[in-house]
Amino acid sequence: MSRVCSICGKGPSAGNIRSHALNTTKRIYRPNLHKTQIEIDGKVQTAYVCTKCMKGSKKDK
Repeated sequence: MSRVCSICGKGPSAGNIRSHALNTTKRIYRPNLHKTQIEIDGKVQTAYVCTKCMKGSKKDK
């Protein structure tokens, strides 16, 4: 599964897990992607789209 949004290009970003004792461990924050059908250049294709883009496309209609 691709971990990049096909509309906005949002992908994974890195960060840290911080405990109460301020110990750090690397982790990855991944975007909330869903497989949906979108229209690209007049053709309907399936692609992975983040929920923020899905929400924005509903407002455009």
